[in-house]
Amino acid sequence: MSSCPFGICDGSGFVMDESTNTDSPCRCRPIQIGRVKARRLEGRIPRRFRDVAFDRSPIKDLPAPVLAEVRRYVRDLERNIDEGRGIWFVGDPGTGKTAAAMLVSKLAIEAGRTVAVYSTPRLLNVVREAIDTDDGVLGLLEQLGTVDLLHLDDLGAERQTEWVLEQLYSIVNTRYEDQRAVVVTTNLSPDALADQVGLRTVSRLIEMCGDPLPLFGPDLRRSLPDLHPA
Repeated sequence: MSSCPFGICDGSGFVMDESTNTDSPCRCRPIQIGRVKARRLEGRIPRRFRDVAFDRSPIKDLPAPVLAEVRRYVRDLERNIDEGRGIWFVGDPGTGKTAAAMLVSKLAIEAGRTVAVYSTPRLLNVVREAIDTDDGVLGLLEQLGTVDLLHLDDLGAERQTEWVLEQLYSIVNTRYEDQRAVVVTTNLSPDALADQVGLRTVSRLIEMCGDPLPLFGPDLRRSLPDLHPA
């Protein structure tokens, strides 16, 4: 059973009133419900990025303005997530985008928040697989909409079809309307990304996350094979 983040209940989401022998919902009840819904989602940091940290490469080697923005975001992580404020990274392959995004997701998990971590092509495969399940696609989209933070890696790498555009818009728009945060990485500039996934989707990401943080330069995987930037 998960613990109560407020230290009020025993983790069940209910508080027992001994005088009346009745239960009342705890402040953590919505969080506990979200955790249950998130269990079927991929909420773990991939092994390659489990040791990502500010004092380790490639994070410590990020351009100073980008590093400062990441620090600023995670310094007030709880409020940013509660207010649906996200963060996203754009740039060349091998410049640290995924590592930076994974650090944000890792710190959110450590703070007890529900997080779903997907590469965008993998997420779309999961959506396709959900078609034949009891809950269906709508059930999966509801789960994706209720986690505190949705991590979408490599947005724009998926093959473009009308179905893909519809699913990506539904996922982003649901979180936009419910003011739930996202962390996103992409190799494409906002204009190029709009051509790939649709202007409406990118417009919402800009409103949710602000301007993307730029990470351009040489592929560090080639020059520093012991690092694992993305």
